[in-house]
Amino acid sequence: MNYTVKQKIATATLTAALLFSSVSVPAAQAAQSAEVQAGVNMRTSPSTSAKVVRTLKRGEKVTIVEKANAYWYKITDSTGKTGYISTSSKYVEVTGSSTAPSQDPNPDQMQKANAVIKASVSFRKSASTSGTFIRYLKKGEKVVVLSKPNGYWYEVQDASGVRGYVSSSASYITVTGPIAGGGASKPDETVDPALAVEKVIAAGMKYLGTPYEYGSSRSNTATFDCSDFVRQAFLDGVGIKLPADSRSQGAYVKNKGGAKTDWRGLKRGDLIFFMSYKGSKASAYAGVNKGTATITHDGIYLGDGQVLHTYSKESGGVKISSIEGTQWEYRFLFGGSAL
Repeated sequence: MNYTVKQKIATATLTAALLFSSVSVPAAQAAQSAEVQAGVNMRTSPSTSAKVVRTLKRGEKVTIVEKANAYWYKITDSTGKTGYISTSSKYVEVTGSSTAPSQDPNPDQMQKANAVIKASVSFRKSASTSGTFIRYLKKGEKVVVLSKPNGYWYEVQDASGVRGYVSSSASYITVTGPIAGGGASKPDETVDPALAVEKVIAAGMKYLGTPYEYGSSRSNTATFDCSDFVRQAFLDGVGIKLPADSRSQGAYVKNKGGAKTDWRGLKRGDLIFFMSYKGSKASAYAGVNKGTATITHDGIYLGDGQVLHTYSKESGGVKISSIEGTQWEYRFLFGGSAL
């Protein structure tokens, strides 16, 4: 083969490579900025057994590339290093500001938009808090509401054409026009919050006396630990599938806004969160920073200073306990609505 032929083949190969590479570049993913709230390990993979890249310090600014699962964010730090950190609000706070290159919205999509995002909200692949996370929709984004599968979720399409589900709470989204496919959003589609609360409590009460088991199976109701019980009550009562552990349930409540640090300000049906047991007297908790304490227990507030929960085999499983003047008052961290 002479030089001219080789040169032509090389040129053709290079041209083809350039053409194919130019059409295979994926669109940039939306990213979120965040601030570290407390020292946290940045790891090479989403696992506590993965190698530590370094420890991020309080106040550091990072970019959330994606949410790998319910417990880990993939992030990039200020030096450009990439790794994984806990999604717990104890360690990181999402500011909601996009750090990804902006993209021009689809003009056709914008003409059909019938809703606007009121506050940063998770965009998921299914109508469940455990559904695969797509990204955060930002305040001010316009979307198309395609349907309302139940009283708690909207199926929506964003400006880039991606379909998923977001909370139908008025705290996160405002419907501004007829829902795609015909029909306007009607007030009677909204579930009465008071009725939903009573359904959750009724569902929980039917499990009174169910034995306690730490790390109980989430696939049956033979036994419960605290977060499994709370999750089952919401699933049975109103069809909401909460995160599987108490810390994630706490983060879920905080993300909805309105968390209260005085248990007397809670409403019937609110979730209530507690720190570890240190003793039966108030003095055992003196000096504890409740703002940074770890959630180790939760339950459903019934009102009148009572909580429906489960915490040990010895206590008899699912039961109702009084809060005031007991360990539960001293261990209390915060509470709020999950609806």
